[in-house]
Amino acid sequence: MTQSTNIGDELSMADPNDMYKCVHCGLCLSACPTYAITGLEMESPRGRIHFMKSVSEGRLELDAKVTSHWDLCLQCRACEAVCPSGVPYGKLITSTKYNMDLHNKTSPKMRRIRSVLLRGLLPRLGLLRSLSHILFYYNRFRLSHLLNWLGVFRLLPTELKQMEAQLPNFTKPFFKPGVNTFIPIDGDIKMKVCLLAGCIMPLVQSDAMRSAVRVLTKNGCEVSVPVGQGCCGALNLHAGDMEYAKSMARNNIDVMLAANPDYIITISAGCGASMKEYYELFQGDPEYQGKAQEYSDKTIDIHEFLTSIDFIRPTKQVPIKVTYQDACHLAHAQRITSAPRILLQSIPGLEFVEMPEANMCCGSAGIYSMVNPEMSQEILSRKFANISKVDCDVIATSNPGCSMHIQAGIKQRALPYDLKHVIEILDMAYEEEL
Repeated sequence: MTQSTNIGDELSMADPNDMYKCVHCGLCLSACPTYAITGLEMESPRGRIHFMKSVSEGRLELDAKVTSHWDLCLQCRACEAVCPSGVPYGKLITSTKYNMDLHNKTSPKMRRIRSVLLRGLLPRLGLLRSLSHILFYYNRFRLSHLLNWLGVFRLLPTELKQMEAQLPNFTKPFFKPGVNTFIPIDGDIKMKVCLLAGCIMPLVQSDAMRSAVRVLTKNGCEVSVPVGQGCCGALNLHAGDMEYAKSMARNNIDVMLAANPDYIITISAGCGASMKEYYELFQGDPEYQGKAQEYSDKTIDIHEFLTSIDFIRPTKQVPIKVTYQDACHLAHAQRITSAPRILLQSIPGLEFVEMPEANMCCGSAGIYSMVNPEMSQEILSRKFANISKVDCDVIATSNPGCSMHIQAGIKQRALPYDLKHVIEILDMAYEEEL
């Protein structure tokens, strides 16, 4: 018998008994992207849960062969959304990743990415912004062609090659938090909200951030983007880097709650899902449990928020054809699917077309495309095969990871699609009224 490594012992947000809620009915199989690609039981949610139980009970060694199956999971939580037994797979896989880290079973590749990106850049927004300025001009002047010709790429580690190949389009001027608040033009303030800027989105979707401010003020909100906020910690959390995730969460909890907003609004699906679960992250913490609960209670996705307040409907025509890619952590973790579609379908002249498998992961999944580039690209190809089945001009998204990954796919395939955040499209409709 091998030594027991209880998957849930070290993480209060997961109950090890949750593993035994799985009755192996198989309803999760059709929802799982990696099972859809491989057809392998071990790459399905119930297969991964079987490994969790086997390791916890001491029947399997916690070795690289076992952890490779967990690493191939996108953590999209599609299985969780369709599970009739209510298995909280998201908590289980997060707990598993944390225990892998505690027992030094995190892969060398993941440790390098964690060191450079998750701990080196994401908590240091000034450094991240400075690097983004450099990369903006790197993309603009297509320096990759020169470096490739000089043979520089042959000298780079695999992770850096992959990161370079997936560089997003940085959108200047970058969006930044500030001390000033934004108020409705007519001065009629119905509520006060804080907007999460976070880490990556102000650099790669700055136009979407500005659109969010305009849309919120249009709908009667006083909007603040508090200085001092930073990364929400979602990527660290998904990688099992628990303590760094908690430190990022504590910072945002303190900064946002100090502004005393009615709501804390996010336009990033992944950030919103993690923020709504802060209260679980800090269970048993005497200093932050109450504050985390308040923070989670006030957090709301912008699509969810607008449809809940009976948002102002545009009146002018926007004659475009739009399809929508469900972000996993909006559709499966937050269970928000209708709100983005309601916003799009409210725009006169806009033709909304539903793509097949709209709620199937695009293969981005945070840093997944760097950790598992081959599987990520296979899943992305499946996504584009479905997009090709509909007649559209624009692909709408609600998450920066999806946006960057799909945008890279559009560029690689030389496709004619435009890609925008849902809120950008609603903002376009409001602008048409001016």
